Amino acid sequence: MTVNAKQDVDVTVVGAGPVGLVLAAELALSGASVQVIERLTEPAEAMKAGSINVPTAEALDRRGLLAAAEQVQREVLERVGSFAREADDQRPGGGRGSDDGGGSGADQQPGGSRRAPETRFTGHFAGMVLDADLVDWSDADLAAHTAVAGARMVPQRELEGLLAGHVARLGIPVRRGVEVTALEDTDDGVLVGTTAGPVRTGWLVGCDGGRSTVRRLAGIEFPGTDPELVGHLALVDIADPEKLANGWAWSTRGAYRYGPQPGRVVTVEFDGAPNDLPHARLRSRGGTPMTPVTLEEVQNSLRRVSGTDVTLTALRGTATRWTDNARQAAAYRSGRVLLAGDAAHVHSPFGGQGLNLGVGDAMNLGWKLGAVVAGWAPDGLLDTYDSERRPLGAWVLDWTRAQIGVMRGDAKSAALREVVADLLSTQDGTTYAVKKISGADQRIDLPGDHPLIGRYVPDVWLKDGSRLVDHGHRGGFLLLDRTPDGAFARLAADWAGRVTSVTDDDATPTGVLVRPDGVVAWASDATDIAAVTGLESALHRWSGTPSSSPDHRPVG
Repeated sequence: MTVNAKQDVDVTVVGAGPVGLVLAAELALSGASVQVIERLTEPAEAMKAGSINVPTAEALDRRGLLAAAEQVQREVLERVGSFAREADDQRPGGGRGSDDGGGSGADQQPGGSRRAPETRFTGHFAGMVLDADLVDWSDADLAAHTAVAGARMVPQRELEGLLAGHVARLGIPVRRGVEVTALEDTDDGVLVGTTAGPVRTGWLVGCDGGRSTVRRLAGIEFPGTDPELVGHLALVDIADPEKLANGWAWSTRGAYRYGPQPGRVVTVEFDGAPNDLPHARLRSRGGTPMTPVTLEEVQNSLRRVSGTDVTLTALRGTATRWTDNARQAAAYRSGRVLLAGDAAHVHSPFGGQGLNLGVGDAMNLGWKLGAVVAGWAPDGLLDTYDSERRPLGAWVLDWTRAQIGVMRGDAKSAALREVVADLLSTQDGTTYAVKKISGADQRIDLPGDHPLIGRYVPDVWLKDGSRLVDHGHRGGFLLLDRTPDGAFARLAADWAGRVTSVTDDDATPTGVLVRPDGVVAWASDATDIAAVTGLESALHRWSGTPSSSPDHRPVG
């Protein structure tokens, strides 16, 4: 593989995982030239995240990938089969649910009617699976995001395949087997040294994981808390599975999870520092193993935490080793070098937040960096990437740290676990946790009084049976106009090529401006001059100086 050193490219993305692929696609839809370089010669086969949350599923939906994601879920559910239906999960209050995701199930139909959900993903907190029967599914946040209910159980490997096809259709080159060795920010671009030769790029974004080479070479600090545990995730063949409990089980040595699919095991061990384990060789600021996980290592870990002599006969695929190392980059940007995903934050996988947090980074950064490249970005737009994503990243780190505190094998943590389990056996407690895990209540602090501002756009059905997001597959801003005379759309015409206006019958909200990342930038229930003025202010704030030039129209 050869990287053309003379080729000028607007943005180089380092890392071809889900975060890097999403970011590259968003940049291309903004009109930027982009390439992806990846050190691995083939996509990683290790078992990682088993599902996605609401904002991630809706990001796929906004780009026309919902049907593909729904097909993945159907295939996954078929593989899980009776194992998941028969699992006797240890959940507060009993009942049925799934710990492979979080969210709701009911499908909202045009006109507001609802179909009974077939599958509701609730998730778990510290191994305590949340009872779907206790959730208040009529809660406003949950009820507003039901259209993607059939596209939540999308494992990371399948997601990468889906995104790889998306990137290929956009014509984005993914150059594998190429490692970054050096970088120099020259103020007007970045010179990147790679194992395939030098690369000249306008911007460089590290999506290269917790041991990010880009972060290290950029000199960005990575403060946080050191690990206290080591965990394993593997798909195995088991000679005597009857020795294991279905669901989560605790002991004084740690905890383990068997299921929800045959052969899937997760172990968590608290006794002994991570570096004391065989083959660990964990870097001080990484949290990801440097050497392969063996069958013996997984079996020994499972025997220790289960207290059984269970025998594993084979590994299926690549097992992973992880810790609760929790760190966040001191800055998400240094000059023309930026970070996203695990390169910007690492933490334990409890609650399935990591993949989703990274995809959110990519969606937020993609259109903003694309606007800078295109030349129409308002002053300070790129700075809002750090200011908007950092608080959510900090919250996720604390959310995972809290679960470690509840899961420890000591008497104090066990007592705390009983208190939390009691809270999670109530409707309010379960609903609260599901909303947090699913991401349905995420909000960015943006100016404006309307309750939709700063939130991800809800399911908005239009008179023709489509949804608002169906009109935004090519990127850019979406404006819903429900004024009698089309006043909002007429105003937005000055931003032609950046804003797509969609008209609909009179209803509330009367107007909604949705950023390319799905966040509502402005909304109103009125049609008066104040509403028009508010929309104009939001358009200037987020979409820059008015221009009807077709050169700004997103591609794809």
